[in-house]
Amino acid sequence: MTRTRTAIRGGLVITAADELHADVLIEDGRIAALAAHGSDAAAWETERSLDATGKYVIPGGVDAHTHMDFPFGGTFSSDDFATGTKAAAWGGTTTIVDFAVQTKGHPLREGLDHWHAKADAQCSVDYAFHMILSDVNEGTLKEMDLLVEEGITSFKLFMAYPGVFYSDDGQILRAMQRTAANGGLIMMHAENGIAIDVLVEQALAAGRTDPRHHGEVRRALLEAEATHRAIQLARVAGSPLYVVHVSAEEAVAELSQARRLGLPVFGETCPQYLFLSTDNLAEPDFEGAKYVCSTPLRPREHQAALWRGLRTNDLQVVSTDHCPFCFSGQKELGRGDFSKIPNGMPGVEHRMDLLHQAVLEGHIGRRRWIEIACATPARMFGLYPKKGTIAPGADADVVIYDPHAEQTLSADTHHMNVDYSAYEGKRITGQVETVLSRGETVIDRRTYTGRAGHGQYVPRGTCQLLG
Repeated sequence: MTRTRTAIRGGLVITAADELHADVLIEDGRIAALAAHGSDAAAWETERSLDATGKYVIPGGVDAHTHMDFPFGGTFSSDDFATGTKAAAWGGTTTIVDFAVQTKGHPLREGLDHWHAKADAQCSVDYAFHMILSDVNEGTLKEMDLLVEEGITSFKLFMAYPGVFYSDDGQILRAMQRTAANGGLIMMHAENGIAIDVLVEQALAAGRTDPRHHGEVRRALLEAEATHRAIQLARVAGSPLYVVHVSAEEAVAELSQARRLGLPVFGETCPQYLFLSTDNLAEPDFEGAKYVCSTPLRPREHQAALWRGLRTNDLQVVSTDHCPFCFSGQKELGRGDFSKIPNGMPGVEHRMDLLHQAVLEGHIGRRRWIEIACATPARMFGLYPKKGTIAPGADADVVIYDPHAEQTLSADTHHMNVDYSAYEGKRITGQVETVLSRGETVIDRRTYTGRAGHGQYVPRGTCQLLG
């Protein structure tokens, strides 16, 4: 990349810690300096200057939970690393952490190499990996140590999906003991999959086959029970725990109680749980299939507990769990049997905007917006302060954000490779205007100027929220 100096002038810089009217100097892909408007900044000699007057200047988003080109239910998520990271850039996200998958009976390394091959030279923004453990045994436990040393520092386990990704309590305990020793972090899909399978079987036998029954069989209590059990296993192992896609009030209560005890337990939620509900799952003519994900959407009353958890820091991160499947040809695999609908929803492009809307609606403050979408995910997964903030030395992942622009979310205008929008017709205020990734412009005043292959793989440190 040509060595250049860029100044972003006139904006309100917002980080998790501060809001200041400052100009930002970028040099060789990194933040070089911040200075109050009209001070030293006036003398900066730069090759280019970006005007952010009346706009916010914020760190690029860090989406710590995406599934690009992900195998599920006999198909693959419809965004690959090329289309998915381009959509991320459009939405102001400049780093994703995706999930490499271990195939049962095969080494972790083989799965990781496969995901590196999928992403190599495809990404418009930077990326890192978590590792999904499908098979906990002596061999994979030893591999975990090696992966942590190489910058794959988090491992996802599933209490759901028996016969696919499921791990039993003994396997979970062993993996947690390993991360307690090697500094890694266990990420948990906390739903009691054994019990859920019984309820699925009973629902289908009774002729309850529509998408809304997906939400009814995956009971909130079974999310709460699994969350509680995961917390206790982590206590026994002496390990930290990160619970992914928390959707139920009862599960938030389990996390809140654990954190009151001072335990290193963390929780993530997603925009779909904050803005959508079982009302969407119940949409007629199989339209509810668009909203099938796991954990499932909950009745609207659960949303207040999720927002409260984000305000009280019982939930620390908002990720997307971006795992899109087209309605036509993919979601339709489950017509007549909700259990065959591929689980997952699109969202990587809209997270930053939806959370800005939450600021306007009074759910969270501006700095908390940046904290849960940029800074804390970077800290949680060992990327801070390289990512997640605007400070000297940080990568120049910077978004110029127009807080006054109005937009209507729609499949007609989004850039994700999926044939519907989960938020079709939703009017929101606030829009990404310009995006820099390591100083290189990837979105220039609402025009894509990036390229596949600009995005680099980023090895990660261990969780920075411990100790």
